[in-house]
Amino acid sequence: MSEKKRDVLIIIPAYNEEKNIGKVLSELKETIDGDKADILVINDASTDKTGDVVRSFGCKMITNIFNLGYGNGLWAGYKYATEKGYRYVIQMDADGQHDVCNIPEIMKTLESEGEDGRKPDIVLGSRFMKGHRTFKTSVVKKIAYEIFRSMLYLGTGKRIYDPTTGLQGLSREAFTFYSGYKNFDDKYPDANMIMQMLLLGFKVVEIPAVMHFRTEGISMHSGFKPIIYMFRMFFSMCAVWMRIKIFGIRK
Repeated sequence: MSEKKRDVLIIIPAYNEEKNIGKVLSELKETIDGDKADILVINDASTDKTGDVVRSFGCKMITNIFNLGYGNGLWAGYKYATEKGYRYVIQMDADGQHDVCNIPEIMKTLESEGEDGRKPDIVLGSRFMKGHRTFKTSVVKKIAYEIFRSMLYLGTGKRIYDPTTGLQGLSREAFTFYSGYKNFDDKYPDANMIMQMLLLGFKVVEIPAVMHFRTEGISMHSGFKPIIYMFRMFFSMCAVWMRIKIFGIRK
């Protein structure tokens, strides 16, 4: 018997998330219609029992032999979704910060036409739009968010409240583009990729989302990493703008 065709692939990059991934998968199984969506975990060479937990839920999993980074995990998921013919991708984190209640709202938005008659290519789940509770962040992160918001607005004319959100829904056109894009950021594909897609004419929509704070494990933005991330993203966004607007490179 052939496997049932599903429209949606939920991509979850995971690195050493054995304490969190089980709860995420359990809530997904309870909330999401299994006839419409598949779950794919990208196990990025975890050294704990992340892989064992995922296998216990019977989810699809790609396991990297070496740690390749968050961006590479997403890229692998996009390529898988492209090859398998999915219509939509929803990406979320493995640490439990993205509430699964956001997924139906993202799907509803992806499938709805706006006033311009177009459906979104990318739907961003935002922590900072009206309609969401106050989400506390560190001073360094607040500064980074303000810089990235300003850069996006100056570079594209579009206001994005949460330019670093990892909770996103993508149309087939969007994730297929990503899957064939050789310069996809292998570490932090955030505001730089949003700027790129806006400049290339993709439609990006932002909606309020329910988020939680990490309770277990270590964030990839811990310690001095937010400062390194801020500088890396700043220069990456500048490079994206120059590549498209000055040099006309669109691939």
